[in-house]
Amino acid sequence: MNEKKLRTAFTFHQAGNLAEAARLYGEVLRGDPKHFDALYLLGFAEYQRGRFEAAERLMAEAVEVNPRSLDALYNRAAALLQLNRHAEALSVYDAALALKPDAAEFIAGRGAALSSLGRREEALGAYDKALALRPTLATAWNHRGNALLELKRCEEAVASYERAVAIKPDYPEAWRLRGVALAQLARLEDALASVERALAIKPDDADALEERGNLLMRLNRHAEAVAAYDAALALKPENIHALYNRGNALSILKRFEEAMRDCESVLSRDPDYPYARGVLVHCKLQCCDWRDFDGERGKIALALEAGKRVVSPFNHKALSDSAAEQWQCARTWVRHECPPSPAPLWRGERYRHDRIRLAYVSADFNLSAVATLMAGVFEHHDRKRFEIIAVSFGSDVKTEMRDRLVGAFERFEETRALSDAEIAAFMHRSEVDIAVDLMGFTGECRSGIFALRPAPVQVNYLGFPSTMGARHLDYIIADKTVIQEGEQVHCSEKVVFLPNCYLPNDSTRPIAARTPSRGEAGLPDDGFVFCSFNQAYKFAPAMFDIWMRLLKRTEGSILWLPECAAAAMRNLKAEALKREVAPERIVFAPFAPSTEDHLARLRLADLFLDTLPYNSHTSACDALWSGVPVVTCPGSSFAGRVAASVLLAIDLPELVASSLDEYENIAAEFAREPTFLAAIKEKIAKHREVCPLFDTMRFTRNLEAAYTAMWRRARRGEAPASFAVAPP
Repeated sequence: MNEKKLRTAFTFHQAGNLAEAARLYGEVLRGDPKHFDALYLLGFAEYQRGRFEAAERLMAEAVEVNPRSLDALYNRAAALLQLNRHAEALSVYDAALALKPDAAEFIAGRGAALSSLGRREEALGAYDKALALRPTLATAWNHRGNALLELKRCEEAVASYERAVAIKPDYPEAWRLRGVALAQLARLEDALASVERALAIKPDDADALEERGNLLMRLNRHAEAVAAYDAALALKPENIHALYNRGNALSILKRFEEAMRDCESVLSRDPDYPYARGVLVHCKLQCCDWRDFDGERGKIALALEAGKRVVSPFNHKALSDSAAEQWQCARTWVRHECPPSPAPLWRGERYRHDRIRLAYVSADFNLSAVATLMAGVFEHHDRKRFEIIAVSFGSDVKTEMRDRLVGAFERFEETRALSDAEIAAFMHRSEVDIAVDLMGFTGECRSGIFALRPAPVQVNYLGFPSTMGARHLDYIIADKTVIQEGEQVHCSEKVVFLPNCYLPNDSTRPIAARTPSRGEAGLPDDGFVFCSFNQAYKFAPAMFDIWMRLLKRTEGSILWLPECAAAAMRNLKAEALKREVAPERIVFAPFAPSTEDHLARLRLADLFLDTLPYNSHTSACDALWSGVPVVTCPGSSFAGRVAASVLLAIDLPELVASSLDEYENIAAEFAREPTFLAAIKEKIAKHREVCPLFDTMRFTRNLEAAYTAMWRRARRGEAPASFAVAPP
């Protein structure tokens, strides 16, 4: 009777009806609990159903009945590996190999257990032994690739995975992991093709879908990445990593409310999930959702103090005005995300060049704030003393600015398709004397390039207004307003103080000849126009309080802001109403078709209101270039003092308030006294032509003096040291 039932069960098993097969195997075992075939086959069915604890227990019982069954031993070990009971799996493989020492599958399985125990070099030896016995064992090639991948020997891992898929072309795991290895080599398009090959074989592979999302993120195909994460989460809703990554992708796509929901879900499961709280608070700021703002900021400060990965340095700048806290944030990021290489490329060589080889490294050589500020500097560099190289890994979309930048450099190197290691190796081969990171921790930055130390002098400049917390960055370029005496202790780099302002400007920026009417710009014909053309995440509640009080103090005035997320515009109007200000007194400016049009439109404003703790930087320069006064109150960090530096460089110290109360009073006086406003605008017009802020040539010579001093120290074999560039 049992044998007939067993044959029926096996028929169901072969047909894929695992549930019915398991039921019948169970009936056999109720009649004969020691029936080896029923124990083994039920264990195998449970393994196939993903019920690994039951599978391991049944295989163990089968081995008790027949200790010499290699199949039962093998499958018990496989179940133990799935349960992360790696030491027990290793013992079972050893028992099997005592029975059959030349069983390639068991030797390879033993390698998998060793690898999971962190004994990866031993694991490689096991895989090689298995493959010597059976070179066509695809699983061994696959597992060998895994060990090599964990050892960061990615090129060898790719080769091993390729042997696996050559033997077994329909091996989805090997195709997926080949993609993972290629991704670590920054061969992103090849990696994506490999993962998509895995999905063609197994479309419901949640791990492959998640990896596809990760690759699409790195390729800046964020909308497609969200779709990939959606598919992965539909299969594995509990996958917290895919959930966080989807939230991060949604944030980049400016779908902030959806991103907030994902981050909140992540934090409900793991309150310390790396960077989730930082992304959540950044999205809330982008939506001007200030509920529990102080509470969230406090949680982030406590987590940073404990050394936790709670927020990225970029997202942190809008949350904190503490230089010490920003330094801690940057150091934590570097330690986990881009630590210095233990094998730096540059090892003390002294290059001998006729000119200093100066490489600017960035993804922003196109329509960007950094390009707008630096274009004139690139063009004004002294070619007799400097060889200027662009190392570009960003968009190559053809624009007028892109063409201008390409023409400004002697060498414009497109490195977008290269890995960090390949870019660093190229820079080292090129004998770059000074490498300048123009991005820091912004946008599509590639901080890993500088972690490999390709150049004798490495500089943090412009893109990221704070220390990068990395010892492999030798210098940060600043001025004595943004970093004051005694504050160098909060910088990992040595500080180079430029005269006047550290921020460059292009004195050739055109402004459209025609200024639109107020009506065309959506503004009332009469009344004072306060403006703040910053991104919404800089609009802190304390500053908004002041702005609303200014509107109440100034009859008929309006606040002119840039269009932002729909949620932000909705929330700002609601916040105005809470402060007893009519929501229609906030007017949002649509995106201007060109920078020239925006600068012309800015002339309609009467006064530009700065933000804190993260100041206006390029936008403050835009306002002054257009003739609009800027009122600021300096904070306690680099990012919170830039507007003050800008104003001092155009000799307008009267617009730099010593407190927020004074900031409010200065702004109110402008609105109350038209003659005061007219006098300041006249002063701006005069100073624009003669003061350092917009003198591109003078700025470039100062910057070159800084580079020359750095280079001379390096040539003498001296360690980096802080210094100030003397004014010309």
